[in-house]
Amino acid sequence: MRLELPFFQRDSITLAQELLGKLLVREIDGVKIVTKIVETEAYMGAEDKAAHSYNNRRTPRTEVMFGRAGIAYVYIIYGMYYCLNIVAAKEGIPQAVLIRGVEPIEGLDILRKNRIIKSKKIQDLTNGPGKLCQALNIDKTLNGSDLILDNKLYIIDNKEKHETISAKRINIDYAGEYKDKLWRFYIKDNIYISKK
Repeated sequence: MRLELPFFQRDSITLAQELLGKLLVREIDGVKIVTKIVETEAYMGAEDKAAHSYNNRRTPRTEVMFGRAGIAYVYIIYGMYYCLNIVAAKEGIPQAVLIRGVEPIEGLDILRKNRIIKSKKIQDLTNGPGKLCQALNIDKTLNGSDLILDNKLYIIDNKEKHETISAKRINIDYAGEYKDKLWRFYIKDNIYISKK
């Protein structure tokens, strides 16, 4: 069952936790790659000094964050790595959830082809936001895509139980007091999280 609009229309802290264990599906030429979301980070919009939309900063890049929940916000970091975020909350409230780590479920051969690595550790394919985007072939062409209605990228419900760990977000030392918020969430003992 694909996740529908009400699921995404919650604040990003709630959504970040609820996304854990859900299945992120990427379809390429009719072939499905299925991964389980195991690590997320919440960005709380106007109040959050770590968010691109802090102080309601509205730019061509952040415009997607002000739109409807359930839309993909894809941006590039360091001029080379893409990051996948999912817009949260109500329209006009620019919150989003960064997908930091996923566990391959189906399509491992495609993930390996998309992200050729020397490491023998399977987790190194998708244990970071840039890594998972490379493995899933997610780039700026998917920015603004609708995870509720489109078929290239969407999320399926998954009811399995897990224990959630809260931690500080990563690489946001510039964010003042917001760098210490425990707004990163991950599934306990999962090998695909980016940092313990």
